[in-house]
Amino acid sequence: MGEPVRNTEFPDLYNQLRDLAHRHLNRESQRQLSTTELVHEAYIKLGPGPTGGFNNESHVLAVASRQMRCILVDHARARNAKKRGGDWVRIELDENISPVAEGFVDVLELENSLTRLEALHPRAASVVEMRFFAGMTVAQIATHLMCSERWVRKLWMFARAWLQRDLAVSN
Repeated sequence: MGEPVRNTEFPDLYNQLRDLAHRHLNRESQRQLSTTELVHEAYIKLGPGPTGGFNNESHVLAVASRQMRCILVDHARARNAKKRGGDWVRIELDENISPVAEGFVDVLELENSLTRLEALHPRAASVVEMRFFAGMTVAQIATHLMCSERWVRKLWMFARAWLQRDLAVSN
C-alpha cells in the first residue's frame, strides 16, 4: 500500500472536511449541528493525526464521511429517544409553520435503509457513502475500491434504485 499520507500532503484538508460536512448537513430536515461542529467531531474521531495511517486523500474523505454519518445518526437517535421527548417539538403560537422542504432526507430512515443495503451488498453501500455523502467522483471511488469506473457506475445505479424502493416501502 505504501507510506501513510502525511499532513503536508493535505494543506486544504480542513476545507475539504467542511465541504463534506456541508453536504451531509444540507440533506437533513432538522439540522442538529453546525458545519464546524460536525467537522471537529469527525476530525477527533479520525484518530491520532488526521492523516496518519491513511493511504490517500480519497481514503481520508471516505473515512471522514462515514464518521460524519455516524455522528449525525447518533444525534438523531438521541433527539428521538423517549427520555428526551421523542419527536416532540415545541412550537410557539406565532411561528409560521411550513412543511419540510423537498430533497431533505430523514437521517434515521436513510441510515436504516443503508444498513439493510449493507447487509445485502456491502460494496454498493460503500459506493453510496462515498458518492452521496462524501461527494467523491466515480474515478476517486474506483481508485479507493480498486475496481473499474464502469463497475462503480453499475453499483451506484443499483444502490440508488434499491434505496429509492426501500425508502418508498418504509414510508
